[in-house]
Amino acid sequence: MLKSLKIVAFLLLVITLGFFYGFACRQNIIPYIFYISEGKLFNGFILMNKGFNPIQGWSNSTEASSVKDNPLLETTIAPPSTTVTPALRSVSEVLKEGNGIIFLETSDRLQLPPLVLCAVESAARVYKDRPVAFFLKGLNDTNTEELVKRHFPTLSSFRNVYFFPLKLKELFIGTSLHSWYKKINPEVEKYWVHVSADGCRIALIWKYGGLYLDTDIISMRTIPKQNFIAAQSSQYSSNGVFGFFPHHNFTQECMEDFVRNYNSGIWGHQGPYLFTRVLKKFCSETKYNDTEDAMCGNITIFKPERFYPISYPSWRSSHLHGCRMTCYLWN
Repeated sequence: MLKSLKIVAFLLLVITLGFFYGFACRQNIIPYIFYISEGKLFNGFILMNKGFNPIQGWSNSTEASSVKDNPLLETTIAPPSTTVTPALRSVSEVLKEGNGIIFLETSDRLQLPPLVLCAVESAARVYKDRPVAFFLKGLNDTNTEELVKRHFPTLSSFRNVYFFPLKLKELFIGTSLHSWYKKINPEVEKYWVHVSADGCRIALIWKYGGLYLDTDIISMRTIPKQNFIAAQSSQYSSNGVFGFFPHHNFTQECMEDFVRNYNSGIWGHQGPYLFTRVLKKFCSETKYNDTEDAMCGNITIFKPERFYPISYPSWRSSHLHGCRMTCYLWN
């Protein structure tokens, strides 16, 4: 008898949930979704609100509330609205405070793997009071909003996530990389997607300041420094995560070295090796190792385990292949 009652209760629950889901879809309100990153479920909400602009964010007339829970699972929810979508905001307006979180995609793809989406979403949740700017080469000025809604429904629900077309020529104007870009031929470059990404991240942080993150970094908590780089080992620096004030001397020198010592035929020469060269020039007497953080003037050099808790050889031989960096580790 008890077993039969449990079965009936379960069926009623399923029917009720099915009715609610169907009603939600018809009314364009919040269906709940899951997507997988690193073998774990990561929760998110899609907000199918007609008044929401994925480039602008929520309009001033829309009141938002937050889910009070684990910070990593916290998301922003807004009630339905029929307000008119406001004008799009420019890059300089969004990043004017110099505290933005910047991601890049230098290929033309818009069908991005779950790890990339999870990386951007985790940053939006952890840095919920700061703008998260995602620059994609596959976007353009004519239909950016349409493409964002189609390809990134979950990310576009976050009021602090902004999408921008990545326009290299426009980005490099006014920087030391402009002369290099004018004469380069991407068709003959062996690692163009990676080399162009190396140049773009430096130019963006030099122009606007803030924090750059590779799209395989899952944010667990905020980084407590503004001017910093991360050591990849006791001998090499990483360019996969770094942060600086706008027009910092370090990023300026990185751009000059990028052009002066350009050699795209060597993997990493324009990326981690470049950061290592410039760091040695800035701090020839600074010794950093894989056990302690170090200082170079006003630049913090984080020890490898802060961002690389799994060594490269271990990563290559493990099931984590494809997720190079997983979190920030602080004492």
